Amino acid sequence: LLKNSIPCLVSNGYIFAVPRGYCSYGDVDENVVENIQNAWNGGMHYVDVYMFPCVSCANPEKQVTDLVNALSNSRYGMIWFDIERYKWTDDLEYNRQFILRAVNKMKELGQKPGIYTSYYNWESIVGLDWDGVSYLPLWYAHYDKDPSFNDFRPFGGWRKPAIKQYDGDRTVCGASVDLNFYQLKDSDLSLIHI
Repeated sequence: LLKNSIPCLVSNGYIFAVPRGYCSYGDVDENVVENIQNAWNGGMHYVDVYMFPCVSCANPEKQVTDLVNALSNSRYGMIWFDIERYKWTDDLEYNRQFILRAVNKMKELGQKPGIYTSYYNWESIVGLDWDGVSYLPLWYAHYDKDPSFNDFRPFGGWRKPAIKQYDGDRTVCGASVDLNFYQLKDSDLSLIHI
């Protein structure tokens, strides 16, 4: 994340950043700690982290532990598991167990996990009817350019979402971001996914 972009993003109403903490190739993102600090220093009101697990690397517990250890001196809200079609197996039960193991380890380490996915990703990775982690907050992707939950279709046991990613691969204030919607009690919140 470009350090100089944060104040511009904040002045344009983006107050919630979610930098990548773990990469799909199986390692902690080397920039995550700095990105978290830059987000806070630049005026972000909320900062979470997302983890793109490496299924082919096996051992989800080690991946979670590595990320949590790397973040040990950082301040953030929760860690979102990025569950999208990228190198998952065709074995739905294996994929379900992988997710459960990762979530359980995250909770064991005292972290607050959430799930980032879409209706179609969930369908192909674990099946629409699997509700093994439906007690966690859902951040779903549907690129309809509509910052609302009007389009949400229940799946995976979720009846309502926490966050919606409604547009991707945008450049705002010189930073490459995805745009997201988060509804508060009294207002809406703009969120960037870095």
